[in-house]
Amino acid sequence: MQTLHAAPLLRGTLTDEPTPGLAVLVTGDRVEAVAPLAELTAAYPRVRVRRWAGTLGPALVHDGPLPPAPTPRERVHALFRLGATAVLAAHVTDPELRVAAVRNDVAVLDRVRPPALLVTGRADLAVFADDGTCLATVVAGRLVHRRA
Repeated sequence: MQTLHAAPLLRGTLTDEPTPGLAVLVTGDRVEAVAPLAELTAAYPRVRVRRWAGTLGPALVHDGPLPPAPTPRERVHALFRLGATAVLAAHVTDPELRVAAVRNDVAVLDRVRPPALLVTGRADLAVFADDGTCLATVVAGRLVHRRA
């Protein structure tokens, strides 16, 4: 299934200046294209389009202990509310927490890598409001958090 994610602004990396008019085409769990929204909607007229307020970009890598919560699953979902879809292996050493992370497609990394939207890369996206609040998180192409 293909989904087009569009927002007023898009950044390819966390340090890029936000660019207006771009969108991300996701096929399955991969980024298929990052291009102007008009080009993508013309090329894929039947694609499902998700329009977000805020700035769309790569999801974050969480570099620290997972937020506290009553269960491992809730701790993982707390990451999604922050816009993170990856965590360092050193912070998921508890077997139940690691299982919850893997089950929810959280990338467990040996070291921090700079987040980036890359064509053919894993579709880990986040949308942030001007105040830094995460509005939506997509992990491996799947919408896992949307702020009400």
